[in-house]
Amino acid sequence: MGTRCLLVLLLVLLVLRGDVQGDDMARQDEATGPTLLSQMQESLYGYWGSAKAAAQDLYKKTYLTAVDEKIRDMYSTSTAAVRIYTGILTDQILSMLSGDS
Repeated sequence: MGTRCLLVLLLVLLVLRGDVQGDDMARQDEATGPTLLSQMQESLYGYWGSAKAAAQDLYKKTYLTAVDEKIRDMYSTSTAAVRIYTGILTDQILSMLSGDS
């Protein structure tokens, strides 16, 4: 089950990364006009769109609320720990700067 969730997360990240890069490339192509390269890119974007839709469908099918709750719990626990240690570190630095022993 962990491998499946990792695979889904990887696919989602790849889709998001591709969307960002695809938007930048599309803006550059608009300035140069339609060429063979731009036609090939449009074809590839079509394939990318279908792969993106398939990844989103896979994510929706494998979405587990229990995993989501575990991730939220781990996040809140880790941020609480970081907050505590950051407070301790801040107190130590202020103590060193003020010269209190």
